[in-house]
Amino acid sequence: MLLFEPFTINTMVLPNRLVLPAMVTRLSGEDGFVNKDIRDRYLRFARGEVGLIVIEAMGVHDARSGPLLRLSRDEFIPGQTDLAKAIHDCSPGKVVPQIIHFLKVARSGWRQKIKDLSLEEIRFIIEAYAAAAGRARQAGFDGVELHMAHAYTVSSFLSLRNARNDEYGRSLENRMRLMSEVILRVRQTIGKDFPLGIRFDGEECIKNGYTLNDSRQMALRMAQLGVDWISVSAGGKFEDAIHKPGTPLYPYTGYSGDRCMPSAHYPDLANVPVTEAIQKYVREHGFTTPLIATGKIRTPEQAENILQGGRADLVGMARALLADPDLPKKARNGKEEKIIRCTYGNVCKNLDENFHKVTCVLWSKGSLQAPESSDDQAPMWPDHGAQLKAESVKGQIFLNWNPATDNEAIYGYEIYRSTDSHTFDHLTSVKRTTYYDLDVVAASSYSYYIVAYDLAGNHSSNSNTVVTRL
Repeated sequence: MLLFEPFTINTMVLPNRLVLPAMVTRLSGEDGFVNKDIRDRYLRFARGEVGLIVIEAMGVHDARSGPLLRLSRDEFIPGQTDLAKAIHDCSPGKVVPQIIHFLKVARSGWRQKIKDLSLEEIRFIIEAYAAAAGRARQAGFDGVELHMAHAYTVSSFLSLRNARNDEYGRSLENRMRLMSEVILRVRQTIGKDFPLGIRFDGEECIKNGYTLNDSRQMALRMAQLGVDWISVSAGGKFEDAIHKPGTPLYPYTGYSGDRCMPSAHYPDLANVPVTEAIQKYVREHGFTTPLIATGKIRTPEQAENILQGGRADLVGMARALLADPDLPKKARNGKEEKIIRCTYGNVCKNLDENFHKVTCVLWSKGSLQAPESSDDQAPMWPDHGAQLKAESVKGQIFLNWNPATDNEAIYGYEIYRSTDSHTFDHLTSVKRTTYYDLDVVAASSYSYYIVAYDLAGNHSSNSNTVVTRL
């Protein structure tokens, strides 16, 4: 499999092509230092042997922001050094921090705009990125990723909504000026042999926002400036965010937020076509800069198909790895049937939106980390079986079944569905023994079976199959 072939980026050799993109955890304190919860979260990912870990965004400046890691001063280096070393000690994978600059937001809904920034403040942003990147190298990380996506400062300069009337606004060349100056200054600081990546939006996904026509030009400029990888995201903008009175504006509440983290209602690989088109454009201009595809890539099989099809060079799986950090190791060892599947219900996203610590709905209640187990004993249905039943209730199909048992603990139940006798697909996973299927219509028939799984991902035999219709 291409997925588990080593991949070289500058001086960094990844053991596989799976990437953990930066994800907000809200586990850090407001002081910006690495704490036990942060350390435990990333060591859990590391033990799963993902090829590249991108640690959640770290502030390059000291603006107040709630729980956020920092690389804005030298005093943060020791904690980051310990984290990088701990990850290296337990994993063959590589690790880089993502660094970010952001503008001010208030509970009233007010937010600072890029048009408010003076040229002196812009110079500060450039130098802050460079200094933070230098600290990343001092801390022993394998590289650094610059956050230029979503609602934040550099992305707002890149935006088609940028209405500045000076050399930093309106035209595409001017909109790319800050991005270019940051890249050049960072490279000057870290040297040519320290891997440098960018995370940016392939599409803004807002009215009058930029699309592929602009983003492919931005990616080409990044390649021309010597960036070592480009990670493609989408959306996540303030412009269509929904303001909740009394809380700061959160940029993932509108349609652009959905496009940034596509839920179960979106098709698989929702943002991959944009990455593919950007890669094609960059290649046509003579550059081989690696592209990372992201956006509801659910399974190792899907990731492999992306690579085999030449649609990207690396594959980012955020929520899938949150649900099961051992996904890479299980897939490499031929145990894909043990992978705990993300449901893409976006409970993790909603926790972040409401300023709570980010966990997975599939984890045991109250846990801050995904479970670990070396158990190899599969769950069992009771002697009289699962006795799965399905009935039509008010335009929905209601499922219920008997609980399974396990020598350690039942972790949850996977629900599989076939529509009109077609192939069975994983519909969702739940922790309870009931489920209402709302995605049904009267013209079709539906078949279901249930599989129980435990903490290690051992799966029971299939339950009985039931067939029903509205």
